[in-house]
Amino acid sequence: MSRLNAKKPSLCTSEPLTKEAISCVLSVFSEIVKSCYGPTGRFKQLHNGMGGYVRTTSQSSALLAGLCVTHPVLKLLTASVQSHLSLFGDCGLFTAILCCSLLEKIRALNVAPCTSIKICQHLLSLCTDYLSSEACGCRVPVDFGSSKIPLRLVRSVLTSKRACMLSRNEVDHISTLVLKAFVLTISPQNTETSIAFGKCLYIPVKDRRAMDSAVYPGLLIETPDLDLTTELPVRTAPSCAIKMALFPLSLSGDLSDTGEGTIFVHRRVFLQAEVLGQMLNLGRQMVDDGVSLVVCQKVIHPALKQYLKEKNVVAVERVGAAMMEPLKQITGSQPMPSLQFLSPACYGRLKDLRAESFASKRFLHLIPDDPVVCSLVLCSRNETAWEELRLACQTAEHVLQLTVSDPWVLLGGGCTETHLSSYVRHKSCAVTCSTLENLSCSRAEFQLVADSFCGSLESVSCCLEHDGGDVLTDTKWGHFWSVPPDLPSRSDWSDVVQRCGCGLCGPQQGLYWKILQCRSGPFPPQSCIGESSVTSADNPVLDCFAAKRNGLQVAIETASLLLDLSYIVEDRN
Repeated sequence: MSRLNAKKPSLCTSEPLTKEAISCVLSVFSEIVKSCYGPTGRFKQLHNGMGGYVRTTSQSSALLAGLCVTHPVLKLLTASVQSHLSLFGDCGLFTAILCCSLLEKIRALNVAPCTSIKICQHLLSLCTDYLSSEACGCRVPVDFGSSKIPLRLVRSVLTSKRACMLSRNEVDHISTLVLKAFVLTISPQNTETSIAFGKCLYIPVKDRRAMDSAVYPGLLIETPDLDLTTELPVRTAPSCAIKMALFPLSLSGDLSDTGEGTIFVHRRVFLQAEVLGQMLNLGRQMVDDGVSLVVCQKVIHPALKQYLKEKNVVAVERVGAAMMEPLKQITGSQPMPSLQFLSPACYGRLKDLRAESFASKRFLHLIPDDPVVCSLVLCSRNETAWEELRLACQTAEHVLQLTVSDPWVLLGGGCTETHLSSYVRHKSCAVTCSTLENLSCSRAEFQLVADSFCGSLESVSCCLEHDGGDVLTDTKWGHFWSVPPDLPSRSDWSDVVQRCGCGLCGPQQGLYWKILQCRSGPFPPQSCIGESSVTSADNPVLDCFAAKRNGLQVAIETASLLLDLSYIVEDRN
Protein backbone atom coordinates (compact mmCIF):
# COMPACT_ATOMS: atom_id res chain seq x y z
CA MET A 1 0.00 0.00 0.00
CA SER A 2 1.43 3.36 -1.01
CA ARG A 3 2.05 5.95 1.67
CA LEU A 4 -0.37 8.87 1.65
CA ASN A 5 1.04 12.38 1.74
CA ALA A 6 -0.13 14.65 4.50
CA LYS A 7 -2.70 17.19 3.42
CA LYS A 8 -1.22 20.64 2.95
CA PRO A 9 -2.85 23.57 4.74
CA SER A 10 -4.59 26.20 2.67
CA LEU A 11 -2.63 29.32 1.81
CA CYS A 12 -4.24 32.48 3.18
CA THR A 13 -3.19 35.87 1.83
CA SER A 14 -4.45 38.95 3.64
CA GLU A 15 -4.97 42.30 1.90
CA PRO A 16 -3.95 40.87 -1.50
CA LEU A 17 -4.02 44.18 -3.36
CA THR A 18 -1.26 45.54 -1.13
CA LYS A 19 1.16 42.79 -2.13
CA GLU A 20 3.90 43.55 -4.62
CA ALA A 21 3.25 40.36 -6.57
CA ILE A 22 -0.31 41.29 -7.49
CA SER A 23 0.79 44.84 -8.29
CA CYS A 24 3.24 43.45 -10.84
CA VAL A 25 0.64 41.07 -12.29
CA LEU A 26 -1.97 43.81 -12.66
CA SER A 27 0.60 46.17 -14.16
CA VAL A 28 1.64 43.64 -16.81
CA PHE A 29 -1.97 42.81 -17.66
CA SER A 30 -2.83 46.50 -17.83
CA GLU A 31 0.00 47.17 -20.28
CA ILE A 32 -1.10 44.25 -22.46
CA VAL A 33 -4.67 45.48 -22.85
CA LYS A 34 -3.70 49.15 -23.14
CA SER A 35 -1.30 48.48 -25.99
CA CYS A 36 -4.08 46.68 -27.95
CA TYR A 37 -6.63 49.48 -27.69
CA GLY A 38 -7.97 51.36 -30.67
CA PRO A 39 -7.50 51.27 -34.44
CA THR A 40 -3.71 51.70 -34.07
CA GLY A 41 -3.39 49.18 -31.23
CA ARG A 42 -0.45 46.82 -31.31
CA PHE A 43 -0.81 43.14 -32.16
CA LYS A 44 -0.29 40.28 -29.73
CA GLN A 45 0.82 36.79 -30.70
CA LEU A 46 -0.69 33.94 -28.71
CA HIS A 47 0.87 30.48 -28.74
CA ASN A 48 1.81 27.75 -26.30
CA GLY A 49 5.31 26.76 -25.23
CA MET A 50 5.33 23.75 -27.54
CA GLY A 51 4.78 25.79 -30.68
CA GLY A 52 1.78 24.90 -32.80
CA TYR A 53 -0.92 27.34 -33.87
CA VAL A 54 -0.05 31.03 -33.48
CA ARG A 55 -2.85 33.59 -33.18
CA THR A 56 -2.16 37.23 -34.01
CA THR A 57 -4.82 39.51 -32.56
CA SER A 58 -5.67 42.73 -30.79
CA GLN A 59 -9.28 41.80 -29.96
CA SER A 60 -10.20 41.30 -26.33
CA SER A 61 -12.28 38.15 -26.87
CA ALA A 62 -9.39 36.33 -28.55
CA LEU A 63 -6.78 37.83 -26.24
CA LEU A 64 -8.47 36.89 -22.97
CA ALA A 65 -9.37 33.43 -24.23
CA GLY A 66 -5.72 32.80 -25.09
CA LEU A 67 -4.15 34.14 -21.89
CA CYS A 68 -3.20 31.64 -19.21
CA VAL A 69 -4.15 33.42 -15.98
CA THR A 70 -3.24 31.86 -12.63
CA HIS A 71 -3.54 34.57 -9.96
CA PRO A 72 -7.01 34.61 -8.32
CA VAL A 73 -7.36 38.40 -8.53
CA LEU A 74 -6.55 38.46 -12.22
CA LYS A 75 -8.82 35.45 -12.80
CA LEU A 76 -11.73 37.35 -11.31
CA LEU A 77 -10.98 40.43 -13.39
CA THR A 78 -10.69 38.54 -16.67
CA ALA A 79 -13.78 36.46 -15.88
CA SER A 80 -15.78 39.67 -15.39
CA VAL A 81 -14.63 41.05 -18.73
CA GLN A 82 -15.30 37.76 -20.51
CA SER A 83 -18.78 37.61 -18.99
CA HIS A 84 -19.43 41.10 -20.34
CA LEU A 85 -18.17 40.05 -23.77
CA SER A 86 -20.38 36.96 -23.82
CA LEU A 87 -23.44 39.19 -23.41
CA PHE A 88 -22.47 42.31 -25.34
CA GLY A 89 -19.62 41.26 -27.64
CA ASP A 90 -17.80 44.61 -27.65
CA CYS A 91 -15.94 47.07 -25.37
CA GLY A 92 -13.91 44.35 -23.65
CA LEU A 93 -10.64 46.29 -23.76
CA PHE A 94 -12.41 49.43 -22.53
CA THR A 95 -13.74 47.49 -19.55
CA ALA A 96 -10.39 45.91 -18.69
CA ILE A 97 -8.40 49.16 -19.03
CA LEU A 98 -10.86 51.17 -16.95
CA CYS A 99 -10.92 48.54 -14.20
CA CYS A 100 -7.11 48.29 -14.03
CA SER A 101 -6.66 52.06 -14.07
CA LEU A 102 -9.22 52.61 -11.33
CA LEU A 103 -7.61 49.92 -9.15
CA GLU A 104 -4.20 51.51 -9.60
CA LYS A 105 -5.37 55.03 -8.78
CA ILE A 106 -7.63 54.16 -5.84
CA ARG A 107 -4.96 51.99 -4.21
CA ALA A 108 -2.59 54.97 -4.24
CA LEU A 109 -5.02 57.10 -2.21
CA ASN A 110 -5.03 57.42 1.54
CA VAL A 111 -8.76 56.69 1.65
CA ALA A 112 -10.41 53.67 3.25
CA PRO A 113 -11.46 51.08 0.63
CA CYS A 114 -15.06 51.00 1.86
CA THR A 115 -15.28 54.78 1.46
CA SER A 116 -13.72 54.67 -2.00
CA ILE A 117 -16.17 51.98 -3.07
CA LYS A 118 -19.21 53.99 -1.97
CA ILE A 119 -17.96 57.10 -3.75
CA CYS A 120 -17.21 55.15 -6.94
CA GLN A 121 -20.70 53.65 -6.90
CA HIS A 122 -22.16 57.14 -6.51
CA LEU A 123 -20.10 58.43 -9.44
CA LEU A 124 -21.13 55.41 -11.51
CA SER A 125 -24.79 56.24 -10.89
CA LEU A 126 -24.05 59.82 -11.90
CA CYS A 127 -22.58 58.59 -15.20
CA THR A 128 -25.31 56.10 -16.05
CA ASP A 129 -28.06 58.59 -15.22
CA TYR A 130 -26.40 61.17 -17.45
CA LEU A 131 -25.96 58.70 -20.31
CA SER A 132 -29.65 57.83 -20.12
CA SER A 133 -30.85 61.43 -19.92
CA GLU A 134 -32.00 63.68 -22.72
CA ALA A 135 -29.31 66.18 -21.73
CA CYS A 136 -26.49 63.75 -22.54
CA GLY A 137 -24.03 65.39 -24.92
CA CYS A 138 -22.36 62.22 -26.17
CA ARG A 139 -25.41 60.11 -27.07
CA VAL A 140 -26.88 59.96 -30.59
CA PRO A 141 -30.29 58.48 -31.48
CA VAL A 142 -30.38 55.76 -34.13
CA ASP A 143 -33.09 55.62 -36.75
CA PHE A 144 -33.09 52.26 -38.53
CA GLY A 145 -35.22 53.82 -41.24
CA SER A 146 -31.91 55.06 -42.61
CA SER A 147 -28.74 53.03 -43.06
CA LYS A 148 -26.32 55.89 -42.39
CA ILE A 149 -25.76 55.59 -38.63
CA PRO A 150 -25.94 51.75 -38.50
CA LEU A 151 -23.42 51.61 -41.34
CA ARG A 152 -21.10 54.02 -39.54
CA LEU A 153 -21.44 51.95 -36.37
CA VAL A 154 -20.41 48.78 -38.20
CA ARG A 155 -17.54 50.63 -39.83
CA SER A 156 -16.32 51.84 -36.43
CA VAL A 157 -16.28 48.27 -35.13
CA LEU A 158 -14.30 46.98 -38.11
CA THR A 159 -11.73 49.78 -38.12
CA SER A 160 -10.98 49.15 -34.44
CA LYS A 161 -9.90 45.57 -35.26
CA ARG A 162 -6.55 46.26 -36.86
CA ALA A 163 -5.51 42.65 -37.41
CA CYS A 164 -8.25 42.30 -40.06
CA MET A 165 -5.78 44.06 -42.39
CA LEU A 166 -8.47 45.91 -44.34
CA SER A 167 -8.02 48.94 -46.56
CA ARG A 168 -10.52 51.80 -46.44
CA ASN A 169 -12.43 50.52 -49.47
CA GLU A 170 -12.48 47.01 -48.03
CA VAL A 171 -13.85 48.30 -44.72
CA ASP A 172 -16.65 50.09 -46.57
CA HIS A 173 -17.45 46.97 -48.59
CA ILE A 174 -17.48 44.57 -45.62
CA SER A 175 -19.51 47.07 -43.54
CA THR A 176 -22.18 47.15 -46.23
CA LEU A 177 -22.27 43.36 -46.38
CA VAL A 178 -22.57 43.01 -42.60
CA LEU A 179 -25.45 45.48 -42.50
CA LYS A 180 -27.16 43.73 -45.41
CA ALA A 181 -26.73 40.35 -43.70
CA PHE A 182 -28.14 41.77 -40.48
CA VAL A 183 -31.25 43.04 -42.27
CA LEU A 184 -31.75 39.62 -43.87
CA THR A 185 -31.72 37.92 -40.46
CA ILE A 186 -34.50 40.05 -38.96
CA SER A 187 -37.47 37.75 -38.50
CA PRO A 188 -40.72 38.89 -40.18
CA GLN A 189 -42.67 37.57 -37.16
CA ASN A 190 -41.43 40.37 -34.90
CA THR A 191 -43.87 42.23 -32.66
CA GLU A 192 -43.71 45.60 -30.97
CA THR A 193 -42.49 44.04 -27.72
CA SER A 194 -40.11 41.35 -28.98
CA ILE A 195 -37.57 41.16 -31.77
CA ALA A 196 -36.27 37.85 -33.09
CA PHE A 197 -33.16 37.41 -35.19
CA GLY A 198 -32.11 34.60 -37.45
CA LYS A 199 -28.55 33.50 -38.05
CA CYS A 200 -25.71 34.64 -40.27
CA LEU A 201 -23.28 31.92 -41.31
CA TYR A 202 -19.72 32.89 -42.22
CA ILE A 203 -18.22 30.96 -45.12
CA PRO A 204 -14.39 31.07 -45.31
CA VAL A 205 -12.60 31.70 -48.58
CA LYS A 206 -8.86 32.16 -48.15
CA ASP A 207 -6.29 33.73 -50.48
CA ARG A 208 -8.82 36.09 -52.01
CA ARG A 209 -9.36 39.83 -51.70
CA ALA A 210 -11.84 41.08 -49.13
CA MET A 211 -13.58 42.94 -51.96
CA ASP A 212 -14.62 39.55 -53.36
CA SER A 213 -16.78 38.88 -50.29
CA ALA A 214 -20.53 38.61 -50.83
CA VAL A 215 -23.73 37.92 -48.91
CA TYR A 216 -26.47 35.50 -49.96
CA PRO A 217 -29.99 35.16 -48.54
CA GLY A 218 -30.52 31.61 -47.40
CA LEU A 219 -27.91 28.95 -46.87
CA LEU A 220 -24.75 28.00 -48.75
CA ILE A 221 -23.64 24.39 -48.33
CA GLU A 222 -20.24 23.45 -49.70
CA THR A 223 -20.58 20.48 -52.06
CA PRO A 224 -17.20 19.60 -53.56
CA ASP A 225 -18.36 16.17 -54.80
CA LEU A 226 -21.51 17.26 -56.61
CA ASP A 227 -21.75 18.37 -60.21
CA LEU A 228 -24.38 20.98 -59.54
CA THR A 229 -24.66 22.08 -63.16
CA THR A 230 -26.31 18.77 -64.09
CA GLU A 231 -27.78 17.52 -60.81
CA LEU A 232 -30.10 20.34 -59.79
CA PRO A 233 -33.78 19.39 -59.81
CA VAL A 234 -36.00 20.87 -62.50
CA ARG A 235 -38.91 22.95 -61.21
CA THR A 236 -42.16 22.34 -63.04
CA ALA A 237 -43.45 25.86 -62.33
CA PRO A 238 -42.10 28.99 -60.62
CA SER A 239 -44.70 28.65 -57.86
CA CYS A 240 -43.76 25.04 -57.05
CA ALA A 241 -41.79 24.61 -53.84
CA ILE A 242 -38.85 22.24 -53.61
CA LYS A 243 -39.46 19.50 -51.07
CA MET A 244 -36.58 18.54 -48.79
CA ALA A 245 -35.84 15.72 -46.32
CA LEU A 246 -33.44 16.30 -43.42
CA PHE A 247 -31.68 13.40 -41.68
CA PRO A 248 -29.66 13.75 -38.47
CA LEU A 249 -29.04 9.98 -38.61
CA SER A 250 -26.48 8.27 -40.77
CA LEU A 251 -27.75 6.82 -44.04
CA SER A 252 -24.65 4.67 -44.50
CA GLY A 253 -26.38 1.49 -43.33
CA ASP A 254 -23.92 0.82 -40.51
CA LEU A 255 -25.20 -1.38 -37.70
CA SER A 256 -23.90 1.13 -35.17
CA ASP A 257 -26.69 3.46 -36.29
CA THR A 258 -29.52 1.07 -35.48
CA GLY A 259 -29.56 1.96 -31.80
CA GLU A 260 -29.09 -0.13 -28.67
CA GLY A 261 -30.19 -3.73 -28.26
CA THR A 262 -29.49 -7.18 -29.66
CA ILE A 263 -29.70 -7.99 -33.37
CA PHE A 264 -30.67 -11.52 -34.43
CA VAL A 265 -29.70 -12.50 -37.96
CA HIS A 266 -31.27 -15.62 -39.49
CA ARG A 267 -29.28 -18.06 -41.55
CA ARG A 268 -28.93 -17.42 -45.25
CA VAL A 269 -29.71 -13.76 -44.68
CA PHE A 270 -27.11 -11.43 -46.16
CA LEU A 271 -27.00 -8.49 -43.82
CA GLN A 272 -25.45 -6.08 -46.30
CA ALA A 273 -28.09 -6.90 -48.89
CA GLU A 274 -30.86 -6.36 -46.36
CA VAL A 275 -29.43 -3.01 -45.31
CA LEU A 276 -29.03 -1.96 -48.93
CA GLY A 277 -32.62 -2.96 -49.62
CA GLN A 278 -33.79 -0.87 -46.69
CA MET A 279 -31.82 2.14 -47.95
CA LEU A 280 -33.28 1.78 -51.45
CA ASN A 281 -36.81 1.44 -50.09
CA LEU A 282 -36.19 4.65 -48.18
CA GLY A 283 -35.08 6.32 -51.40
CA ARG A 284 -38.13 5.05 -53.33
CA GLN A 285 -40.49 6.43 -50.72
CA MET A 286 -38.84 9.85 -50.84
CA VAL A 287 -39.01 9.86 -54.63
CA ASP A 288 -42.70 8.89 -54.50
CA ASP A 289 -43.30 11.74 -52.03
CA GLY A 290 -41.77 14.22 -54.47
CA VAL A 291 -38.62 14.99 -52.49
CA SER A 292 -36.03 16.86 -54.57
CA LEU A 293 -33.32 17.42 -51.95
CA VAL A 294 -31.95 15.08 -49.28
CA VAL A 295 -29.58 16.53 -46.68
CA CYS A 296 -27.84 14.24 -44.22
CA GLN A 297 -25.79 15.31 -41.21
CA LYS A 298 -23.59 12.24 -41.60
CA VAL A 299 -22.89 9.78 -44.45
CA ILE A 300 -25.17 8.51 -47.24
CA HIS A 301 -24.74 4.99 -48.66
CA PRO A 302 -23.15 5.13 -52.16
CA ALA A 303 -25.92 2.98 -53.66
CA LEU A 304 -28.59 5.29 -52.23
CA LYS A 305 -26.73 8.33 -53.57
CA GLN A 306 -26.57 6.76 -57.02
CA TYR A 307 -30.28 5.87 -56.95
CA LEU A 308 -31.25 9.40 -55.91
CA LYS A 309 -29.02 10.85 -58.61
CA GLU A 310 -30.74 8.73 -61.25
CA LYS A 311 -34.09 10.06 -60.02
CA ASN A 312 -32.83 13.65 -60.24
CA VAL A 313 -32.77 14.08 -56.45
CA VAL A 314 -29.85 16.06 -55.00
CA ALA A 315 -28.22 14.27 -52.06
CA VAL A 316 -25.89 16.21 -49.75
CA GLU A 317 -23.99 14.44 -46.99
CA ARG A 318 -21.67 15.35 -44.11
CA VAL A 319 -23.16 18.80 -43.50
CA GLY A 320 -22.33 18.57 -39.78
CA ALA A 321 -24.30 19.25 -36.63
CA ALA A 322 -23.79 23.03 -36.80
CA MET A 323 -25.87 23.27 -39.99
CA MET A 324 -28.89 21.40 -38.67
CA GLU A 325 -30.53 24.28 -36.83
CA PRO A 326 -30.19 26.78 -39.72
CA LEU A 327 -31.58 24.13 -42.08
CA LYS A 328 -34.59 23.66 -39.83
CA GLN A 329 -35.08 27.43 -39.64
CA ILE A 330 -35.13 28.16 -43.35
CA THR A 331 -37.00 25.06 -44.57
CA GLY A 332 -39.38 24.31 -41.72
CA SER A 333 -38.30 20.67 -41.91
CA GLN A 334 -38.07 18.38 -38.91
CA PRO A 335 -35.19 15.89 -38.70
CA MET A 336 -36.40 12.37 -39.49
CA PRO A 337 -36.63 10.46 -36.19
CA SER A 338 -36.34 7.01 -37.78
CA LEU A 339 -35.26 5.33 -40.99
CA GLN A 340 -38.16 2.89 -40.87
CA PHE A 341 -40.98 5.41 -40.92
CA LEU A 342 -40.86 8.55 -43.04
CA SER A 343 -43.40 11.16 -42.10
CA PRO A 344 -44.40 13.57 -44.88
CA ALA A 345 -45.07 16.13 -42.15
CA CYS A 346 -41.32 16.28 -41.50
CA TYR A 347 -40.47 17.42 -45.01
CA GLY A 348 -39.35 21.00 -45.49
CA ARG A 349 -39.78 23.37 -48.41
CA LEU A 350 -37.52 25.71 -50.33
CA LYS A 351 -38.25 28.44 -52.82
CA ASP A 352 -35.32 27.56 -55.07
CA LEU A 353 -32.00 25.76 -55.41
CA ARG A 354 -29.03 27.24 -57.21
CA ALA A 355 -25.40 26.46 -57.82
CA GLU A 356 -22.79 29.00 -56.72
CA SER A 357 -19.03 28.92 -57.04
CA PHE A 358 -16.40 30.92 -55.22
CA ALA A 359 -12.78 30.52 -56.21
CA SER A 360 -12.27 26.74 -56.26
CA LYS A 361 -15.24 26.04 -53.98
CA ARG A 362 -18.69 24.96 -55.13
CA PHE A 363 -21.82 25.56 -53.11
CA LEU A 364 -25.45 24.56 -53.14
CA HIS A 365 -27.54 27.68 -52.49
CA LEU A 366 -30.75 26.97 -50.56
CA ILE A 367 -33.18 29.86 -51.01
CA PRO A 368 -36.18 29.97 -48.65
CA ASP A 369 -39.36 32.02 -48.88
CA ASP A 370 -38.44 34.09 -45.80
CA PRO A 371 -34.64 34.24 -45.51
CA VAL A 372 -34.09 34.59 -41.75
CA VAL A 373 -30.77 32.85 -42.33
CA CYS A 374 -28.10 34.23 -44.63
CA SER A 375 -24.59 33.26 -45.68
CA LEU A 376 -21.75 35.76 -45.71
CA VAL A 377 -18.85 34.60 -47.86
CA LEU A 378 -15.83 36.23 -46.24
CA CYS A 379 -12.67 36.44 -48.29
CA SER A 380 -9.30 37.25 -46.81
CA ARG A 381 -5.63 36.99 -47.63
CA ASN A 382 -4.71 34.37 -45.03
CA GLU A 383 -6.15 32.32 -42.21
CA THR A 384 -5.12 34.69 -39.40
CA ALA A 385 -6.69 37.71 -41.06
CA TRP A 386 -9.82 35.68 -41.83
CA GLU A 387 -10.27 34.62 -38.20
CA GLU A 388 -9.94 38.23 -37.09
CA LEU A 389 -12.36 39.39 -39.77
CA ARG A 390 -14.94 36.75 -38.85
CA LEU A 391 -14.72 37.72 -35.19
CA ALA A 392 -15.03 41.41 -36.07
CA CYS A 393 -18.09 40.77 -38.26
CA GLN A 394 -19.73 38.74 -35.51
CA THR A 395 -19.08 41.59 -33.08
CA ALA A 396 -20.60 44.10 -35.50
CA GLU A 397 -23.64 41.87 -36.00
CA HIS A 398 -24.10 41.57 -32.22
CA VAL A 399 -23.72 45.33 -31.80
CA LEU A 400 -26.46 45.95 -34.36
CA GLN A 401 -28.79 43.57 -32.55
CA LEU A 402 -28.17 45.41 -29.28
CA THR A 403 -28.77 48.75 -30.96
CA VAL A 404 -32.17 47.63 -32.25
CA SER A 405 -33.24 47.01 -28.65
CA ASP A 406 -31.54 50.17 -27.34
CA PRO A 407 -31.49 52.59 -30.31
CA TRP A 408 -28.65 54.87 -29.28
CA VAL A 409 -24.95 55.12 -30.04
CA LEU A 410 -22.19 56.90 -28.17
CA LEU A 411 -19.45 59.06 -29.62
CA GLY A 412 -16.32 56.98 -30.09
CA GLY A 413 -12.65 57.76 -30.48
CA GLY A 414 -12.23 58.56 -26.77
CA CYS A 415 -14.70 61.45 -26.82
CA THR A 416 -17.34 59.80 -24.61
CA GLU A 417 -14.73 59.08 -21.92
CA THR A 418 -13.34 62.62 -21.84
CA HIS A 419 -16.83 64.13 -22.05
CA LEU A 420 -17.99 61.99 -19.11
CA SER A 421 -14.87 62.92 -17.17
CA SER A 422 -15.56 66.63 -17.69
CA TYR A 423 -19.16 66.13 -16.62
CA VAL A 424 -18.21 64.25 -13.43
CA ARG A 425 -15.54 66.82 -12.51
CA HIS A 426 -18.07 69.61 -12.92
CA LYS A 427 -20.70 67.82 -10.82
CA SER A 428 -18.18 66.80 -8.15
CA CYS A 429 -17.34 70.41 -7.39
CA ALA A 430 -20.95 71.05 -6.42
CA VAL A 431 -21.52 67.94 -4.30
CA THR A 432 -24.00 68.62 -1.53
CA CYS A 433 -23.49 68.12 2.17
CA SER A 434 -26.33 65.59 2.27
CA THR A 435 -24.57 63.48 -0.35
CA LEU A 436 -21.35 63.56 1.65
CA GLU A 437 -23.28 62.57 4.75
CA ASN A 438 -24.94 59.65 2.95
CA LEU A 439 -21.54 58.49 1.70
CA SER A 440 -19.97 58.95 5.15
CA CYS A 441 -16.99 60.79 3.72
CA SER A 442 -15.39 64.19 3.86
CA ARG A 443 -15.33 66.62 0.96
CA ALA A 444 -11.58 66.07 0.57
CA GLU A 445 -12.02 62.30 0.36
CA PHE A 446 -14.81 62.67 -2.17
CA GLN A 447 -12.68 64.96 -4.31
CA LEU A 448 -9.70 62.60 -4.20
CA VAL A 449 -11.77 59.62 -5.34
CA ALA A 450 -13.60 61.69 -7.96
CA ASP A 451 -10.27 62.85 -9.41
CA SER A 452 -9.11 59.23 -9.60
CA PHE A 453 -12.40 58.19 -11.20
CA CYS A 454 -12.14 60.91 -13.85
CA GLY A 455 -8.45 60.20 -14.37
CA SER A 456 -9.29 56.55 -15.02
CA LEU A 457 -11.81 57.53 -17.69
CA GLU A 458 -9.25 59.82 -19.28
CA SER A 459 -6.57 57.13 -19.16
CA VAL A 460 -8.74 54.97 -21.43
CA SER A 461 -8.74 57.76 -24.02
CA CYS A 462 -4.99 58.22 -23.63
CA CYS A 463 -4.51 54.57 -24.64
CA LEU A 464 -5.69 55.46 -28.15
CA GLU A 465 -2.40 57.27 -28.75
CA HIS A 466 0.37 54.73 -29.40
CA ASP A 467 2.90 56.86 -31.29
CA GLY A 468 4.01 59.31 -28.62
CA GLY A 469 1.80 62.22 -29.62
CA ASP A 470 0.12 64.57 -27.16
CA VAL A 471 -3.48 64.02 -26.13
CA LEU A 472 -5.73 67.00 -25.51
CA THR A 473 -9.26 67.83 -24.51
CA ASP A 474 -11.16 70.96 -25.42
CA THR A 475 -12.85 73.18 -22.84
CA LYS A 476 -16.15 73.44 -24.69
CA TRP A 477 -17.37 69.93 -25.56
CA GLY A 478 -14.88 67.92 -23.53
CA HIS A 479 -13.84 65.86 -26.56
CA PHE A 480 -10.62 63.96 -27.15
CA TRP A 481 -7.99 65.35 -29.53
CA SER A 482 -4.65 63.98 -30.61
CA VAL A 483 -1.68 65.88 -32.02
CA PRO A 484 1.37 64.42 -33.80
CA PRO A 485 4.58 63.83 -31.84
CA ASP A 486 7.73 65.97 -32.08
CA LEU A 487 5.97 69.27 -32.66
CA PRO A 488 7.95 72.50 -32.19
CA SER A 489 7.56 73.80 -28.65
CA ARG A 490 5.83 77.02 -29.74
CA SER A 491 3.33 75.41 -32.09
CA ASP A 492 -0.25 76.61 -31.86
CA TRP A 493 -2.55 73.63 -31.29
CA SER A 494 -5.21 75.16 -33.50
CA ASP A 495 -2.78 74.82 -36.41
CA VAL A 496 -2.10 71.10 -35.89
CA VAL A 497 -5.34 69.54 -34.63
CA GLN A 498 -7.70 68.38 -37.37
CA ARG A 499 -10.71 66.54 -35.97
CA CYS A 500 -11.63 65.25 -32.53
CA GLY A 501 -11.56 61.52 -31.84
CA CYS A 502 -15.16 60.90 -32.88
CA GLY A 503 -14.77 63.04 -35.99
CA LEU A 504 -17.72 65.36 -35.33
CA CYS A 505 -15.82 68.46 -34.23
CA GLY A 506 -13.06 70.45 -35.85
CA PRO A 507 -11.01 73.46 -34.73
CA GLN A 508 -12.90 76.73 -34.69
CA GLN A 509 -12.52 80.28 -33.50
CA GLY A 510 -12.49 80.58 -29.72
CA LEU A 511 -11.93 76.88 -29.03
CA TYR A 512 -9.29 76.15 -26.41
CA TRP A 513 -7.49 72.93 -25.48
CA LYS A 514 -5.58 71.60 -22.52
CA ILE A 515 -3.36 68.58 -21.99
CA LEU A 516 -5.48 65.64 -20.91
CA GLN A 517 -5.08 64.60 -17.26
CA CYS A 518 -3.58 67.98 -16.32
CA ARG A 519 -5.29 69.87 -13.51
CA SER A 520 -7.53 72.72 -14.62
CA GLY A 521 -10.78 74.35 -13.67
CA PRO A 522 -13.92 72.23 -14.15
CA PHE A 523 -16.47 73.20 -16.78
CA PRO A 524 -19.88 71.89 -17.90
CA PRO A 525 -19.31 70.15 -21.25
CA GLN A 526 -21.68 71.14 -24.03
CA SER A 527 -23.28 68.92 -26.63
CA CYS A 528 -22.05 68.99 -30.21
CA ILE A 529 -24.76 66.71 -31.56
CA GLY A 530 -26.99 69.56 -32.70
CA GLU A 531 -24.13 71.57 -34.16
CA SER A 532 -22.76 68.90 -36.47
CA SER A 533 -24.97 66.11 -37.69
CA VAL A 534 -23.60 62.58 -37.40
CA THR A 535 -25.08 61.65 -40.75
CA SER A 536 -23.25 64.45 -42.56
CA ALA A 537 -19.87 63.91 -40.88
CA ASP A 538 -17.15 62.09 -42.79
CA ASN A 539 -16.87 58.62 -41.24
CA PRO A 540 -17.59 59.47 -37.58
CA VAL A 541 -16.45 56.99 -34.94
CA LEU A 542 -19.34 55.54 -32.94
CA ASP A 543 -19.65 53.06 -30.07
CA CYS A 544 -22.46 50.74 -29.08
CA PHE A 545 -24.45 52.42 -26.31
CA ALA A 546 -25.52 49.22 -24.52
CA ALA A 547 -22.06 47.62 -24.67
CA LYS A 548 -20.17 50.68 -23.41
CA ARG A 549 -22.66 51.45 -20.65
CA ASN A 550 -22.48 47.88 -19.39
CA GLY A 551 -18.69 47.88 -19.73
CA LEU A 552 -18.56 50.99 -17.54
CA GLN A 553 -20.70 49.29 -14.91
CA VAL A 554 -18.72 46.04 -15.01
CA ALA A 555 -15.39 47.88 -14.71
CA ILE A 556 -16.46 49.92 -11.67
CA GLU A 557 -18.22 47.03 -9.95
CA THR A 558 -15.29 44.65 -10.53
CA ALA A 559 -12.82 47.21 -9.22
CA SER A 560 -15.05 47.75 -6.17
CA LEU A 561 -15.19 44.02 -5.54
CA LEU A 562 -11.41 43.68 -5.73
CA LEU A 563 -10.87 46.71 -3.50
CA ASP A 564 -13.11 45.09 -0.90
CA LEU A 565 -11.09 41.86 -1.00
CA SER A 566 -9.57 41.10 2.41
CA TYR A 567 -8.36 37.51 2.05
CA ILE A 568 -7.53 34.99 -0.65
CA VAL A 569 -7.72 31.36 0.47
CA GLU A 570 -6.03 28.88 -1.89
CA ASP A 571 -6.23 25.12 -1.60
CA ARG A 572 -2.74 23.77 -2.36
CA ASN A 573 -3.65 20.07 -2.47
